[in-house]
Amino acid sequence: MPPDPPALPEEIAELTDPGHREDPYPYLGKLRERSPYRPFDGLVVVGRHSQVSAVLRDPAMSAARDRAALSPTPQGPRTRNFLHLDPPEHTRYRRLVAGAFARRQVAGLAPRIREIAAELVGGAAGPGGFEVVDGLAYPLPLRVICELLGVPFEDRDLLQDWSAKLSEALDPPIGPAAGRMTTDAARARAAFVAYFRKLIEQRRGAPRDDLVSHLLQVEEDGQRLDDHDILTTCVLLLNAGHETTVNLIANAVLALLRHPDQLERLRADPSLAPAAVEEVLRYDAPVQMTTRVARRAGTIGAAEVRPGDMVLLLLGAANRDPGVFPDPDRFDIGRSPAPAHLSFSAGPHFCLGAGLARLEVAIALELFATLPVRPRLRPGGVVYKRNLNLRGPDRLLIDSDAVRPAPPAAEGPPQGPHHG
Repeated sequence: MPPDPPALPEEIAELTDPGHREDPYPYLGKLRERSPYRPFDGLVVVGRHSQVSAVLRDPAMSAARDRAALSPTPQGPRTRNFLHLDPPEHTRYRRLVAGAFARRQVAGLAPRIREIAAELVGGAAGPGGFEVVDGLAYPLPLRVICELLGVPFEDRDLLQDWSAKLSEALDPPIGPAAGRMTTDAARARAAFVAYFRKLIEQRRGAPRDDLVSHLLQVEEDGQRLDDHDILTTCVLLLNAGHETTVNLIANAVLALLRHPDQLERLRADPSLAPAAVEEVLRYDAPVQMTTRVARRAGTIGAAEVRPGDMVLLLLGAANRDPGVFPDPDRFDIGRSPAPAHLSFSAGPHFCLGAGLARLEVAIALELFATLPVRPRLRPGGVVYKRNLNLRGPDRLLIDSDAVRPAPPAAEGPPQGPHHG
């Protein structure tokens, strides 16, 4: 196990303080102004948009976190997660999985996503209050990914519990948690592995029209995924993809409630929903940080980088860089032109599920803006998760006067910007 790092500098200590989860952006701003800098040996912190973007695209920077001197020692069964692989191995895995997330495949899911979202919003947003996280943000992406994978939805409570516990291990190696795998997280990962191993065996004997069956059969240039690859991909899609979309929906609803002029703007013109998603991704990203590991010596700006250094990339800070985004602390769903945020990463690791997340959240926001009558945030109704990296409310209570019936399904998904 690597030695514990020295005492944290003031700016990082402030950022990691659980009491600052409500609004980390002043502390991210301080770190951005100092970027890049080395708070202690083995770690370089980067927060300026241009620098973060360059590191994400730099082949000299590895996504394999276990290469870093600061990397915690994992516990429990190891998985070959392609998020933490580098080209060409990463390229091979990504190419085999990507077909299931092609734009045409994702667009075809729009009617079903709208049906689920309308049911959730319509069933919960009436008089008496509505808890957004449990009522909409969790069940919508969970139902969608369960249906895609072929996972029985009656298992959703188990999967949601495992996913939440596993997310504890995704914080970077700073602060009290330091990204270490807790006992609960290790058990959750082991349970995920056992669950999907059984499902893979079932689909091998009786294939269905679902993603697990597709992963078992997909082949390109004579290459196929083995069972371990499929297992790892299933855990990744249900954990990383689902949790981030949950946070994105909750962050988006909260931003709209705190900016009623923008909520009214969306209600008057629901076609702005995709643009609203992009602004939420910039303004309050569900993934605040990511890491890379230096393969060789070099520099980032004026900071020296040594082989094995972990480079902490502050996505939340980069997305509010005033050198790129005018008036960056203002929430404006009509930003034009809209510069590229980094919430889905960049380069070879650009988020594979970005199109699906954008579609799910655009539909959810369109319905949230148009169905509840006079939605408003309940006083004291926001409680944030303790996670430093995966940012979002744990509880989000709203009140509304009534709920309108959902209109007939549109002829296609909301249209909006597409990056990557």
